[in-house]
Amino acid sequence: MRIATTIFLTDETITPLRLARELEQRGFSGLYLPEHTHIPASRDTPYPAGGELPPEYGRTLDPFVALAQAAAVTERLTLGTGITLVAQHDAIDLAKQIATLDHLSGGRFTLGVGYGWNVEEAADHGVDWPSRRDLVRDRLALMSALWSAEPTAYEGEFGSVRASHAYPKPVQRPRGPVNGPRTLIGGAAGPKLFAHIAEYADGWLPIGGRGLTESLPELRGAWEAAGRDPEHLQIVPYAVLPSADKLAHYAELGIEEIVLQLPPAGEPDVLRVLDGYAEYL
Repeated sequence: MRIATTIFLTDETITPLRLARELEQRGFSGLYLPEHTHIPASRDTPYPAGGELPPEYGRTLDPFVALAQAAAVTERLTLGTGITLVAQHDAIDLAKQIATLDHLSGGRFTLGVGYGWNVEEAADHGVDWPSRRDLVRDRLALMSALWSAEPTAYEGEFGSVRASHAYPKPVQRPRGPVNGPRTLIGGAAGPKLFAHIAEYADGWLPIGGRGLTESLPELRGAWEAAGRDPEHLQIVPYAVLPSADKLAHYAELGIEEIVLQLPPAGEPDVLRVLDGYAEYL
């Protein structure tokens, strides 16, 4: 089982350079970074985990810039977003960023996709909240057109692009409907999410990894109903606080990669946690 990590990197934490080097030297498989462009100070949307929103949400580094630094000082470490708020991006610009990072890293990038939870943050980006899932689907389709081998036009509900020369292309060869790097969707289990995963992704990023025994048969059913190859479905439990029993359970479910949560802390504290996680490698 591959053991990757995730962390809220901020202007107050360990740096991407130091963390990436330590992860690769210690044998961890990957680094995933979350995204928030800003957190409006006046906010009605509750924090999904309950209580006060932790301060690191308003201090996160741009994940693509931070992952580019990580790519530059490593050779094997996989790089991913957990997650990219696709609705808050211009699709043409985002397609370029993703393709460039995958190209420069030699095909090491995973695009984690999320629909968001912070209504006010999304509103500042001009996102109509009820239609955000349709917007994300549309933007992924537009990006897929730009990543096609030949100039391909796309006309969607929310955006369009002419048949264009758009290089670099992602290094990774498509396994499913998206002509780009491995694409995983985060979110809570349910028929709507599973239908979207089966339609235009390579798999699921279940936050915390709870309830997989019950939810995986539903996802696999939606996947096969969409005509997708069961061997290609990827499940990557995300932001997991590990235990030996938990990892054994994931192995029994056929899971091949998990992402462990690191604290949003300075270098000494982060390295201390990595020392503790070494027993799972």
